[in-house]
Amino acid sequence: MSTDAALSGLSGAIVHDEIVPARAPWLHHIAAGQTLRIVDVEGNQAVDFLLYSAQDDTERYSAQDTVSAQGNLFLRKGTVLRSNEGRPMMTIADTAVEYHDTIGGACSCESNTLRYGHHTKAQHACVENFLEANLTEERGKRDIVSNINFFMNVPVLEDGSLGIVDGISAPGLTVDLKAEMDVIVVVSNCPQINNPCNAFNPTPVRMIVAA
Repeated sequence: MSTDAALSGLSGAIVHDEIVPARAPWLHHIAAGQTLRIVDVEGNQAVDFLLYSAQDDTERYSAQDTVSAQGNLFLRKGTVLRSNEGRPMMTIADTAVEYHDTIGGACSCESNTLRYGHHTKAQHACVENFLEANLTEERGKRDIVSNINFFMNVPVLEDGSLGIVDGISAPGLTVDLKAEMDVIVVVSNCPQINNPCNAFNPTPVRMIVAA
């Protein structure tokens, strides 16, 4: 009997199990009906996340369609992640944290420079991770759309502005995503060190796929 707490509650065979190092990209094809579990191994690690249809990658995750369909800015248990065609791509089947962000975007060398100073320009960022992973399948910068930030806490303040504050995760917490179609998942295990989204310390995450 397994004593691995990260596998608790997953049904079906484990078909993939990988540690994604701090600051690294990750790409994986997930079949309809399979479940992806993201494990925040050490806690407070932002996981930037893109989705593409495996059948036609011009169909991809749409923050606008997802937010509009559910009538809420935050992603919670039961949220259906929708494509730019309005179709379900994945569903948040379970989550150990209350909500996740889909409006804060991905960090880039350019945004780091604007927000934190020119000395940060050489720092690796999520846009570069997305590009590195996507280039393996001949997608480019134009294919990087508004993303999801799992485990990231981006409250909307009373004046309508966004804050990036300490995360609401903790070591070992998880989010489970059930694939509603064959999808390509692209992740940047966020390398940001200039704001508290990663507690100023990027750490590994674990990606588990169950059939």
